[in-house]
Amino acid sequence: MITVGMNYHVIDGKQEVFEAAFNKVIAALEAAPGHDNSHLYVDINDKQSYCIVSQWNDEAAFGAFMRSDEFRAVADWGKEEILDQRPRHQIYGQ
Repeated sequence: MITVGMNYHVIDGKQEVFEAAFNKVIAALEAAPGHDNSHLYVDINDKQSYCIVSQWNDEAAFGAFMRSDEFRAVADWGKEEILDQRPRHQIYGQ
């Protein structure tokens, strides 16, 4: 099992859009092979800063999801419409 932190900073005013999109993405995550669970957190000192914490069976399963067409489509949309910084992903290990 690995834990992954996916950090996002959204354009001010786009928080609700980002949160709604996460709720749609969670369905895709639940269907992804090797995915265990994911939760969205917001920084109470910076309401534009979010972290998705996900648990996966292993790094290969997470990598496969990151290379999927579904993730690519969401990432492209986020880059063009929602995010004001490049996302940062951190794998915390087993």
